[in-house]
Amino acid sequence: MAASALHLRLHPSPPAGVKLQQRKLRSKIQRQGGLSRRFSKVVSYYGLTTPPYKLDALEPYMSKRTVELHWGKHHQDYVDGLNKQLATSPLYGYTLEDLIKEAYNNGNPLPEYNNAAQVWNHHFFWESMQPEGGGLPEGGVLQQIEKDFGSFTNFREEFIRSALQLLGSGWVWLVLKRNERKLSVVHTRNAISPLAFGDIDDKLTYVTNFMDHLVSWHTVTLRMMRAESFVNLGEPNIPEA
Repeated sequence: MAASALHLRLHPSPPAGVKLQQRKLRSKIQRQGGLSRRFSKVVSYYGLTTPPYKLDALEPYMSKRTVELHWGKHHQDYVDGLNKQLATSPLYGYTLEDLIKEAYNNGNPLPEYNNAAQVWNHHFFWESMQPEGGGLPEGGVLQQIEKDFGSFTNFREEFIRSALQLLGSGWVWLVLKRNERKLSVVHTRNAISPLAFGDIDDKLTYVTNFMDHLVSWHTVTLRMMRAESFVNLGEPNIPEA
């Protein structure tokens, strides 16, 4: 599902020498056809956004220690790594979503892509949960799930099965296919996921707890509304990694 871009924590812009270097790099890549001329006017580095709940609010299904480690350490590392790259990058100043689209570079990812995608993925993950979550979605989301999967039970089983099929790192997504206007479960590989961190020994229990007790269907509803608005506007397809 689509999600809004991260909020940004404002920091001083790069020094004049770095700005000049960024302009030269951007011009060079544009001449080579590797970067579009569309440029979002954002002059800041990225900051770590706090989850929309207390760090112990997901217990007993996700411990405070787990959130502290995965958000405060791993997520922060991606933010810091991205900001370090942007200090000398022509992509400095993009919104996060635009940065990811540009850095994907038609299937030939630029160095900034991994950190940028991981920052966005982790933020999306934290926003996808809430205390006392899980259960059944309501309204249009439930109707669409039942239409596209046959039943909510079928969707739940497919989501869990997709997660268990991942070997190593990866993410599982509920997406709205724009051309078909249909929900689908997909997984992406080679991106570090909380599912693959060492303190999670039982993946089945972890994913089941996520579906039954943590998922925020309210957030999913808002994302689906946003995704549907893009469908109605005919937004171009975004390449899949």
